[in-house]
Amino acid sequence: MKHFRFGIIVALTVWFVNQGYAQVSPRAERLFYYVNTENAFKSFKDHIDQITVVSPKAYDVDENGTVWGGVDPRVIKLAREHNVKVMPLLKNRGFDQELLHKLLSDSVAVGRMVRTLVHLCTENKYMGIQFDFENLNMLDRNLYTAMCRRAAQALHQHGFELSLAVVHKPEQDPGTTAYLAWLYENWREGYDLKKLAKIVDFISVMTYSQHTGRTTPGPVAALPWVEKVVKYFLKYVPPEKLSLGIPLYSEHWYTAYDAPPSTVSGKYAHSTSKTLSYGEVEALLDSYNAKAVWDDTDEVNYAVLNNDGVFEYLYIEDARSFAAKFDIMKKYHLRGFSAWVIGDEDPGIWKLLK
Repeated sequence: MKHFRFGIIVALTVWFVNQGYAQVSPRAERLFYYVNTENAFKSFKDHIDQITVVSPKAYDVDENGTVWGGVDPRVIKLAREHNVKVMPLLKNRGFDQELLHKLLSDSVAVGRMVRTLVHLCTENKYMGIQFDFENLNMLDRNLYTAMCRRAAQALHQHGFELSLAVVHKPEQDPGTTAYLAWLYENWREGYDLKKLAKIVDFISVMTYSQHTGRTTPGPVAALPWVEKVVKYFLKYVPPEKLSLGIPLYSEHWYTAYDAPPSTVSGKYAHSTSKTLSYGEVEALLDSYNAKAVWDDTDEVNYAVLNNDGVFEYLYIEDARSFAAKFDIMKKYHLRGFSAWVIGDEDPGIWKLLK
């Protein structure tokens, strides 16, 4: 009878999976980044039971190791009531590379920062802290690793965790263009993944911003590119320590003109982009009477907008693209996902996460 019951359970489990009812592993960590907007708070409040970790964009640090900022008390209260862990972000002020170098080079400043972080975690009962240090030059690679080791040791000693937000990197080499070489030197190569993975509790890889206002129009996170980044990171980071970055925002490319009204030269006209929430995407599509088209290769929707004869481009992150990226997380048995940023999402993702 025992074996018969076990067989029934297995059969039912397989059936539920095949029917799509087991789309999301309950063991996967669901980290949502949070910014201080009412849209973010409303979404957090409405869907808090589908979130395991909230990471508010909360604190800055300068070259002296002075940390300032805070988390919305409403977020802390709600999180405690629903057993959601709070892990705030700490970023280098303005993602300023020179400032970051000064901080990393100053042992006294690093010590000041670390003491403050331990105090903040103790006072607010945080899960820990996530470092979001960006525009990190490759020449500061060893200094950054040393700083993370020092912070992790202090936080662990007091029962807290340290995680890192790390910029995407799809391969070891710089790449084929001067732009990619610049990314390599200033944004990618500063992270010693092998050493950092042994030091910190987990790493959230920023598998988004594949295309930005600096680049030509393209997906925020095309699926083949996302998978390539994940496979590279897994060479150095164990899957149980890797959280997949999933974008909840979309990107709109258009032509801007930044010159004062009296300027007649056209040199100030340029292509750029801005991020949009899913609600803003729907409004833009409606106003241009445009339709989104699904790209089977990149597994994202996109649209071309005709603005008085000048084409604009919209690359959309929605529930369908979210599901595709979630499948990557499951395929490689990753720790979970880190979604940027709650409040911008397609409401359809919550149906998936149920």
